[in-house]
Amino acid sequence: MLQIDLLQRLRQWLLPTSRASAIAYAVLIGLVAALPAVLLKVSSGWLGSWRVHAATQLPSLIVLPVVGVSFGFLAGLLVQRLAPEAGGSGIPDVKATLANVPIKLSWRIALVKLVSSVVALGSGLTLGRQGPTVHVGAALAGGLSRYLPMSPDHRRQIIAAGAGAGLAAAFNTPITGVLFVIEELLQDLSGLTLGTAIVASFIGAVVSRLLGGRSLQLNLELTANVTSFSLGEIPFYLALGILAGLLGSLFNRGVIASVKVYRQLHVSLPWRVALAGLISGIAIALLPAGFRDNTGLREFLITGEASWYIAAIAFVAQFILTLVAAGSGAPGGLFAPSLIMGSALGYLVGILEYKITGMSLPTTYALAGMGAFFSVVSKVPLTAIAIVFEMTTDFNLVLPLMIGSVTAYLIAEQVDPGSLYDKLLAVNGIYLEKAAPKKGLLTELTAKDVMQPRVETLAVQMTLDEAVQAFSRSHHRGFPVVDDGKLVGIVTQTDIAKMRDRTLPGDTLLSEIMTPEPVTVSPQASLANVLYLLDRASLSRLPVVEQKKLIGIITRADIIRAEADKLNGETGKAGPQPEPSYVVYQTRSPAVGRGRLLVPLANPQTATALLQLAIAIAKERHYEIECIQIMLVSRHSSPAETQVNTTKSRRLLRQAEVEARKFKIPVHTQIRVAHDIASAILETIKERHIDIVLMGWKGNTITPGRIFGNVVDTLIRQATCNVVLVKFAEEPAKSTHNPALWSKYRLPMRVKDMTFHNLPNFNRWLVPMAGGPNSQAAIGLLPAFLTLAEEPFIHLCQVFPESRSPADTDILEQGMRYLVRQKHLKGAVTAAPMQAKSVVEGVIELVNKQDFDVIVLGASREGLLQQAISGNIPAAIASSIDRTVILVRGAIASN
Repeated sequence: MLQIDLLQRLRQWLLPTSRASAIAYAVLIGLVAALPAVLLKVSSGWLGSWRVHAATQLPSLIVLPVVGVSFGFLAGLLVQRLAPEAGGSGIPDVKATLANVPIKLSWRIALVKLVSSVVALGSGLTLGRQGPTVHVGAALAGGLSRYLPMSPDHRRQIIAAGAGAGLAAAFNTPITGVLFVIEELLQDLSGLTLGTAIVASFIGAVVSRLLGGRSLQLNLELTANVTSFSLGEIPFYLALGILAGLLGSLFNRGVIASVKVYRQLHVSLPWRVALAGLISGIAIALLPAGFRDNTGLREFLITGEASWYIAAIAFVAQFILTLVAAGSGAPGGLFAPSLIMGSALGYLVGILEYKITGMSLPTTYALAGMGAFFSVVSKVPLTAIAIVFEMTTDFNLVLPLMIGSVTAYLIAEQVDPGSLYDKLLAVNGIYLEKAAPKKGLLTELTAKDVMQPRVETLAVQMTLDEAVQAFSRSHHRGFPVVDDGKLVGIVTQTDIAKMRDRTLPGDTLLSEIMTPEPVTVSPQASLANVLYLLDRASLSRLPVVEQKKLIGIITRADIIRAEADKLNGETGKAGPQPEPSYVVYQTRSPAVGRGRLLVPLANPQTATALLQLAIAIAKERHYEIECIQIMLVSRHSSPAETQVNTTKSRRLLRQAEVEARKFKIPVHTQIRVAHDIASAILETIKERHIDIVLMGWKGNTITPGRIFGNVVDTLIRQATCNVVLVKFAEEPAKSTHNPALWSKYRLPMRVKDMTFHNLPNFNRWLVPMAGGPNSQAAIGLLPAFLTLAEEPFIHLCQVFPESRSPADTDILEQGMRYLVRQKHLKGAVTAAPMQAKSVVEGVIELVNKQDFDVIVLGASREGLLQQAISGNIPAAIASSIDRTVILVRGAIASN
């Protein structure tokens, strides 16, 4: 049993619903992305050093072209034969994969990319290793995700984190890796994306620093005492940004043109890369020796040792040779060449500024130029600022970097809008959505949209024998186990069978049998995640939990039905749709009344009292009574085809008929089978031309986003007739009388012809007045209600804020005049204004002070947003006092 428990806990921990598993995956991705980045750095550095050394020992005009052709051909051959997806920078492929384009990311691609990039960079092509490390990191993460339990959304985030970790490891810049994921790859700031990217990039950068030769020290030696900035230089940095924006845009267009030119040659990839290696080898052999080492060239410019013509040659040479290499499809990135071109351009602007003003050294401009040109090529200005800052850790550079990078980005977006990576994908026939992509059903709908909100559950205190009986009465193969509404476990038929095989006693508690901490989903989980969990955990259904509260259950059938609805063109609400209710039993009396009053009977304990209230209204208004019982069935079953047992329901309805006939009131009864109570009541209102709905209410709700509860909220918003809700007091209030009121009238006496038993005390009535149709409707029902009292006493009140005096009492006077005109009433009626902090506090204070038995309120039907802001006064009063509360909502016009 201990081993099974440990396996269950490990399985739960590995599922993507666990935050701990997300962190563990991020750490693992950071490690596997950093190692190849370090290997690529060391291997390409060693091969490049060998090439440079060979060029010094033998004629460079022979060595460099030969190395370029041979190594270029080999790199292209590796890609073509082993993994065609490993060509080029690789970043466009990663971006396309994250946009749900079916492009492979696997360990095989990562390995081929790593080896071919080492060979290509060793050939002398002016490409960088940072793009390949991004591709390798993403490919490793993609391959790893096939063997670890991950949802589709989590897999995308892990792949993006692997790409970010690869970039962080390549440059030793963890912040840059995070920003690149957010700004370019996913464009997502959700907690899981951000947290996963941060952890993976941090681990990648730390491992790279430890294994790459810099330990954990920062790169302070690069720019020590060589940067400065003053406000007078801002125009020159703006000029640098403009130049970078224009030239960077030209470079991006050149890359696209180069790709198209190579394709027109109609030669295979190995020969294209070999041609690029030949051209690069010849050009580099003719240039000064410093151009043979790209990293050395960049640092040569940054340290300020180059002359202006060396910087100009460096920019032109890198510009042309990078276009030659990138268009061939060789495995290599554009990050490093763009940094070199940016540093050369910035160095030239810095020399010009120094000649004119002498305020700053050219090295500051070289570093700012790196960020400006990088932001244009990659269209990621924040990443460009971060990458240069992290490589230098020089705060003097922050403002120059921001001015140059943002200006360059804005200019480039005007001259050549769009991402270079998107355009490279477009050349290959892959077009990413510029606007928000259209979501499929599995990503658009959530568990809450499709779940079944009504869930059959078992209590944790239930015994084994009781659970067996529950299974025998149900077609379900499993039940959630709850404790005070909170999900604590799940029990299946298999669990019950195993326990019975072990001959456990029948009084064994369910808490000892159930599977604790079951796999669950949140209401916001996409259907894609739900399907993944169902498949991964080999389940047929999942509980939907919100703050540990069980709010529904979702099955494979629910998802299949939602898909089928979409295929059939049904655009209504997703999930199991309620069918019209079906009448399985009914009785009819003579239709002699002036109207009809509908009484839904559900709780036998309050049915008698509720029916006596209905009889009082029907007697006073000469109405017929329509009693209804609603039997709910699963939305997977048709109400018209589901067999139900109506014995108990018919017994309750017959009691209602007997009680009403004592007072010669026509009673109609019916039993409806339905998917939804509120819908069935609304159907009955329409079919039977109902004038008033009278129903019980518990006084509060725990349903999120609801005021009175699911059924009552729907009726208050949609029922076209009068709606009367009754919350009965648990203990009748003691009746006292306080005559010290504003005014008092005696109503005429009448002989009661109705006698009821087992009713709460209905003698003292409080009616808060606020004006409007609902208050008028509440007053209109008082004559009927008062027939239930032996010695009725009615008090009308109007609550005014403490900040102003009760000046306008017209509403009270109107209510008084109406009641006085009801000559058939007996008892006393008083009215008085009062002051309080709020209506709720005022009414509660009055109820507690004068011991009213019944409070009659007008029920509100404002929108839920307004209710959430201002609160619902009737609901607040009803849930705060233990008295009988009657809420009345007047009829509304039908649509």
